[in-house]
Amino acid sequence: MKTNIAIVGLGFGAEFLPIYQRHPMCGEISICQRNEKSLNEIGDKFDIPAERRFTSYEALLADDSIQAVHINTPIPNHAEQTIAALKAGKNVACTVPMATSEEDCKAIVDLCNETGLKYMMMETVVYAREFLYMKELYDKGELGKLQFIKASHQQDMEGWPGYWPGLPPMHYATHCVGPALGLARNEAEYVSCFASGTIREEMHAAYNSPFAVESTHVKFKDSDLSAHIYRSLFDVARQYRETIEVYGSEKSVEWPLIEHEPLVMHTAGKPEPEIPSKVTAPDYADRLPEEIRAFTTGGVYGGDDGEEHLSFTQGAGHGGSHPHLVHQFLDMLNTGTDSYPNAVESANITLTGILAHESALKGGERIDLPSWSHRR
Repeated sequence: MKTNIAIVGLGFGAEFLPIYQRHPMCGEISICQRNEKSLNEIGDKFDIPAERRFTSYEALLADDSIQAVHINTPIPNHAEQTIAALKAGKNVACTVPMATSEEDCKAIVDLCNETGLKYMMMETVVYAREFLYMKELYDKGELGKLQFIKASHQQDMEGWPGYWPGLPPMHYATHCVGPALGLARNEAEYVSCFASGTIREEMHAAYNSPFAVESTHVKFKDSDLSAHIYRSLFDVARQYRETIEVYGSEKSVEWPLIEHEPLVMHTAGKPEPEIPSKVTAPDYADRLPEEIRAFTTGGVYGGDDGEEHLSFTQGAGHGGSHPHLVHQFLDMLNTGTDSYPNAVESANITLTGILAHESALKGGERIDLPSWSHRR
């Protein structure tokens, strides 16, 4: 079965267009951008028919031939556009985060339950090759018993669009919360978060948040496992780094400190100094339809001219995750079986960050995640 898809937002969204075009389960593709000039430039570049180009999101949602939307608009628009799409009978994929409030996360979960429509938050790190390698080790039992997880996302957002300056670090935490929870498909039960440091005063007013770093402990539901997660966005000297470090009884795997270096594996029972070894994660393109396997490597995004969105170039290619995300979404729509993360899982991941910031505002107070954000 082929699904007719609309890509909404053509900055980062254009990175996905050629993948959808080549995927065997994708049908007709529509695109949506408010700026008509940009819309037509992208449409011409990727040979999108004129009747499949929309400057109005409302007009797009009124088109009954479109079965699903992939939303790639700025963060403040995610919840509103997702809710509108679900109410219009469309399945939804949405770039991170799911929403910026607990109320909007719940509204999305409730709509999916009421309508039976599918939702997937397009979290890149849970399909990055480094994460897929760690998950493969876990699924095969090679890590032994999971003992602890540490994850971080540090990035200098200086110069990004207007809604970024002053954003509380944990409000955009899915790139480290997602893999921490996703490795063993855990859920967050409660959080405690402390703030550290201060960003420049001119950024405080935007979100009433002065914090440079937010550092969170996450207790996993129905598990003895917890995770330490930390985030920074401004005024912290650090190269971009989205990481998960996994500590097991038999093996532990640490993300490299510097981009493009190998992972480090520690193996129990070996003598010093043989415990650590450097390993390179496989590419995992073989898990994808042949038509889109080339998209796990660099140099193919944005077309042959090498144009790439800032998040892709600064994010080290997102670990080859984009074709996996497209495939997981289309496969979910084709089979009816949820891909990770579905609506409830996406809410649990997103709320971990939202409620962690609330905890930081309250000096580290424990805050429980709502019961509706748990699968059972």
